[in-house]
Amino acid sequence: MSAPLAAWPWENLGIFKYLLYGPFVTKVLHQRFHDEYINSSWCLHLLILCALRGLVHVLWGSYSHMHFLTRNRRILQRGVDYKQVDREWDWDNFLILQAFIASMIFYMFPFLQNLPPWNMKGLIVLLALHVGISEPLYYWVHRKFHSDYLYNHYHSFHHSSPVPQSFTAGNATPLEHLVLTAIIVIPIIGTCLFGYGSVGLIYVYLLMFDFLRCLGHSNVEIVSHHLFDKFPFLRYMLYTPTYHSLHHTDKDTNFCLFMPLFDLLGSTLNNKSWELHKELSSGKSGKVPDFVFLAHGVDVASSLHCGFVFRSFASLPYTMRIFIVPMWPVALMVIFVMWAFSKTYLHCFYNLRGRLHQTWVVPRIGFQYFLPFAAKGINSHIEEAIIRADRIGVKVISLAALNKNESLNGGGKLFVDKHPNLRVRVVHGNTLTAAVILNEIPQHVNEVFLTGATSKLGRAIALYLCRRKVRVLMLTFSSDRFKSIQREASPEHQSYLVQVTKYQAAQHCKTWIVGKWITPREQSWAPSGTHFHQFVVPPILHFRRDCTYGDLAAMRVPDDVEGLGYCEYTLERGVVHACHAGGMIHSLEGWTHHEVGAIDVERIDVVWKAALKHGLRPVSTKPTLKN
Repeated sequence: MSAPLAAWPWENLGIFKYLLYGPFVTKVLHQRFHDEYINSSWCLHLLILCALRGLVHVLWGSYSHMHFLTRNRRILQRGVDYKQVDREWDWDNFLILQAFIASMIFYMFPFLQNLPPWNMKGLIVLLALHVGISEPLYYWVHRKFHSDYLYNHYHSFHHSSPVPQSFTAGNATPLEHLVLTAIIVIPIIGTCLFGYGSVGLIYVYLLMFDFLRCLGHSNVEIVSHHLFDKFPFLRYMLYTPTYHSLHHTDKDTNFCLFMPLFDLLGSTLNNKSWELHKELSSGKSGKVPDFVFLAHGVDVASSLHCGFVFRSFASLPYTMRIFIVPMWPVALMVIFVMWAFSKTYLHCFYNLRGRLHQTWVVPRIGFQYFLPFAAKGINSHIEEAIIRADRIGVKVISLAALNKNESLNGGGKLFVDKHPNLRVRVVHGNTLTAAVILNEIPQHVNEVFLTGATSKLGRAIALYLCRRKVRVLMLTFSSDRFKSIQREASPEHQSYLVQVTKYQAAQHCKTWIVGKWITPREQSWAPSGTHFHQFVVPPILHFRRDCTYGDLAAMRVPDDVEGLGYCEYTLERGVVHACHAGGMIHSLEGWTHHEVGAIDVERIDVVWKAALKHGLRPVSTKPTLKN
């Protein structure tokens, strides 16, 4: 049985917990429809304050996850994993609690309902009460929460987040937030009792309180050490993210609320505070990744599926949600701005086998890759990313989806030919993609229908299958390209490659491998019970109820990966696209060749075995082809 006030009473309500704001909304609506003076409604102010305070945490969280802005000033060089995201999912519970406590205070002190809009003198009184009462009280209580009983039953939950974030600031037990609420309320009530209270003062104090709490938990150092060098006394007046992060690593130091002065007086100031702050604020703490995955957006809506927009949304497989609709125009505007001015940006990072892996994103989305006039600009962005990776010492850069389009840059060959002295290895990852698709095909299959048959992947899949004496119906209108691929097969296997020009040719084949987008009409030629394997972006529509559809080729990463807390597009947690995994394997194996252009069929089994050796596992559970 858990300790009293260690769990939230509404923790099982899920999203329905927001219905607890219902009484406040009802009160505001009642005043609105009865022509009462709504601007003085304390219920309205509570709702606005809860929304603004929540926004402060969200914006700080967004900034902390903008790794392209913060990568050189990050304190802990690791990402936020799924466990931490889930643990902090209900970080905003304290806002509901404090809204109800505030409503009780308004009823207990009716004069608070008639405060003036602003009183400048109140700011001085409030600061005095905060420094004289709230700061030392918090320091004393915080130290008490680090005693054995209180820490084990309450405060350990807050410290269980390995990477401090703005959401971590609100992630605590009800008892802790009750105490924190008292610490917040004392200066406000005191100022009002002295006769200097105002509505504006409450807004300013609460928002600044949350702002500074989020600052300390942001895991990004933004306070320059030059400020403390010029004005040494300021280091005791305002804490920094570095200062507070030391409390999470060395729990017996740095207990203050916002002012290190009280740690100095209580002899709990960490001796590393100023040296570490100087090192991190210099902007030289970023680490060079071993591997970079160069991704791109799929569409406008899915561009919102990234950690610096909504962390919780990005930690789940992408699906269209209602809240995305009003944000769509804003996302489109940002995309055009980034199209015009941005190069690439760092989306996330994680550690695997002790090596830092990062995802960089080209500021382009799917439809732009099919605009003829955009090709040069897209290749320019990709080339700049490769050169930058080479300059900073990245070992492997893998090109995602359309970034390695054959018609765009020959599967990356354009860049390798243009820059023959690259130290970074350029990888399209399609060898592992082919291996994943091939190992999804059941052993008993003796015939497949292949669209996109003359593409890089289509060619490799066809040549691999014909060696296994599987008949491959290759849909292509180009006899020359078909014959070119057929000649690559050995004479005894060439007969297993068959050119077809119509979908009707596959009306009796139940294994389709889709490498070119097909319409519902074209899918209608597949017989009942067909399984659609696919390597086409975007995935085909699930039109046939009597057929099954495979996902895009993907692999599950090992369980010991650190800092992975986002989902790649529609893939489930812990699963990455095969081309991403292919680059990871290239890096982990230390291979020194470029993987660009045509797929080397001889290496399909080599790459597959290497992936399994490093703990990656196929998502599909279907039987595999045997060598």
